[in-house]
Amino acid sequence: MTELKDAEYVIVGGGAVGCGVAYTLAAAGKRDILLVERASDVAQATSSQGAGLCGQPRPSEERTRLAMHSVATFRELQRDPKVQPEWHEVGSLRVALTEKRAAELRELKRVADRVGLETELIDAKEARVLCPPLQLQKAQAILWCPSDGYMRPYAVASSYAYQARKLGVSLVTDTVVEGIVCRDGRVTGVRTNRGQISCRYVINAAGAHAYHVAQLVGLELPIVPVRHEYFVTMALSGWTPELPCFRVPELTLYGRACDGGLLLGGWEKQALNTDPRSYALAAQPPPVEPDWPVLQSFEDDFAALVPEARGTQKSRVGKGWPTFTPDGRFIIGESSRVKGFVMAGGCNAHGISGSAGIGRLLLESLTDPKPSEYVRSLSPDRFTETTWTWEDARRQAAHVYETYYGV
Repeated sequence: MTELKDAEYVIVGGGAVGCGVAYTLAAAGKRDILLVERASDVAQATSSQGAGLCGQPRPSEERTRLAMHSVATFRELQRDPKVQPEWHEVGSLRVALTEKRAAELRELKRVADRVGLETELIDAKEARVLCPPLQLQKAQAILWCPSDGYMRPYAVASSYAYQARKLGVSLVTDTVVEGIVCRDGRVTGVRTNRGQISCRYVINAAGAHAYHVAQLVGLELPIVPVRHEYFVTMALSGWTPELPCFRVPELTLYGRACDGGLLLGGWEKQALNTDPRSYALAAQPPPVEPDWPVLQSFEDDFAALVPEARGTQKSRVGKGWPTFTPDGRFIIGESSRVKGFVMAGGCNAHGISGSAGIGRLLLESLTDPKPSEYVRSLSPDRFTETTWTWEDARRQAAHVYETYYGV
């Protein structure tokens, strides 16, 4: 077992975000870093259940640049043959079935153009060449992004961890954080089930337990776990690995080829969320059982584009509790109330695909004397220094989920 030792930076959580932050800090020249994970390996909780899509076209330049940085990092990690993120740069199709959505795609392209992301508006005939199984005769517009793709979430976290170790980061597993030590308003250490260590910064990347880790220093943050599900079919003719990913906002569906079949997920119209105060730091979030009526509704809606997918046997269901915030924005940066306590959470289902970009924003928040307005806008202070209620926070976080593809 890796020795538990003092460090300047202690990262709590070994999912894609925590491992991505460790890699980013190390790649920037930070060497005194310790990542603590309570499971026996990285990416054992929410990250392991991710669908693995990475889409770069976003409504704002900042979010688009963040996604572009993540893709550039996945390419870089893929160059090392020993531990790869299994990045497949197959492109993506975003399909609009109404003029309202078509206008949205045109705006996404304008944003992409401004930041240098290659995209193209194509017609149904061209899209059919790229993805023959999709029947897109009713599409009003289709946005093609050739540098989008997908990865295997566990492989992404493992690749980050491998590269971080090469750069001197220590990763300890089977180690439970039980407390955070503060003195004179700033973090000085972490208590674990294996003993206490000193540190200058604690970075909270604990996913569905990020609320509880923040509570250890007395911070109340509205980090709301919201259920998400997708299914993977048994082998389905025509769904080969090189096909692009796809998103159909009107149907609230996304998908890609997976294991010879189809991975299909969606955003529920009435999201199921859970109160993080209802379970303890040492406990697990409520178990997620497959909700077959919801999964069946995904399949029924998708049949409009691929009729032969209806009734296909399922090989597995992905399910978990990604966390959402009331304003749909990341929580990144150091608390002004508790110096040395740094957030990397509230990812709104962008944690895996945005992991590298989140790491870069966190690095900027800690090291740049004049961080950008965007980075400052993600500060945890926007919640700790204002008044809000859990009732409103849960309702608003669920709304962010339900309108994930909102115009």
